[in-house]
Amino acid sequence: MSKSPFIWDKYSDQPSVIKDKSYKKKMRKRYIFDYIIMLFSSILVLPISIIMMKFFKGNQNITNKDFIGIGVNLDKGNMQQKLVDELNVQNLIIRLPLRDIENIDLYVEFAKSFNKTSNKNILLNIMQDREHIENKELLKKDLDLIFSKFSSFVFEYQIATTINRAKWGFFAVQEYLSFYKVAQDLRDKKYKDLKLLGPSVIDFEYYYNVRAMFNFYNIKYDKLSALLYVDRRGKPTNTQYGFFDTKNKIDLLYSLCKLSSKVNDEIYITEVNWPISNTAPYAPTSEKECVSNELYTKYMNEYINIAKNSRKIKRVYWHQLIAPGYGLVDNRDGKIVKLPQFYKFKEMLNEN
Repeated sequence: MSKSPFIWDKYSDQPSVIKDKSYKKKMRKRYIFDYIIMLFSSILVLPISIIMMKFFKGNQNITNKDFIGIGVNLDKGNMQQKLVDELNVQNLIIRLPLRDIENIDLYVEFAKSFNKTSNKNILLNIMQDREHIENKELLKKDLDLIFSKFSSFVFEYQIATTINRAKWGFFAVQEYLSFYKVAQDLRDKKYKDLKLLGPSVIDFEYYYNVRAMFNFYNIKYDKLSALLYVDRRGKPTNTQYGFFDTKNKIDLLYSLCKLSSKVNDEIYITEVNWPISNTAPYAPTSEKECVSNELYTKYMNEYINIAKNSRKIKRVYWHQLIAPGYGLVDNRDGKIVKLPQFYKFKEMLNEN
């Protein structure tokens, strides 16, 4: 049996880069027509969206308590419940990898455990793997299992994540659209009260958004999910392509939502953070992009305020509570160390 090209990096909580270049090239080549469609769609849609982006005004006006969320992970242990209560955060995003579906009951128990002191708003992030992308019957069976186990207390589901990175399993947006359609059809048939989020594009690669949001597939996202990282630019006010700072990236994303028939204008940013200096191999990037805890705290505050003041973002989920390389808490050597950003996050949650 050949070794899978998809390897999980337990330190940075993400897949490792695919080392088998020939496999990656072969899979990309298989979907060359989808990339051509994405190119021409982007040439048509993005200029119009950029022209229109300052004309669309946001309408979100909510408190920080409703606006801010945090990511918690089963593998980070049961000290998280106490930390969540200390922060007094009500919005949680929990990862459920399809590759670990045999342990679903542990994820159900973990999610329910946060509701013991007060009911939380939980967003379940259903993370894809190559087997479920290729086998639609298996995908439908396991999604049915997930929805049946969680739907009594979880009402929002992010269908897949990071669709524009091959190491996460998708080699074209076409594959994602077919994947999402399975979830939507199942929801429409058996779980009508559930809300499905997509397409979960990471970083400022909105040509993937265009392909996912402007197409002839019979799909619709109940809310738009985006992993809008800006960490490689440094501070949130720094620009990409000379114009696109965090605010303008949000404006353009909102413009795409307003112009698309595939989604309404509710946007969740479901992942964002900065990598922390001197934490390799836990940092998800090179040391060049890493920042001190003090800068992290400053940038986190600025980012959340920019997103909220835009009135175009419904919620921001910080990624994540416990992670030595990028989180609010360091748990190396079995010790729980609350970093400066933990206390700032707590302070922000109590602000209006």
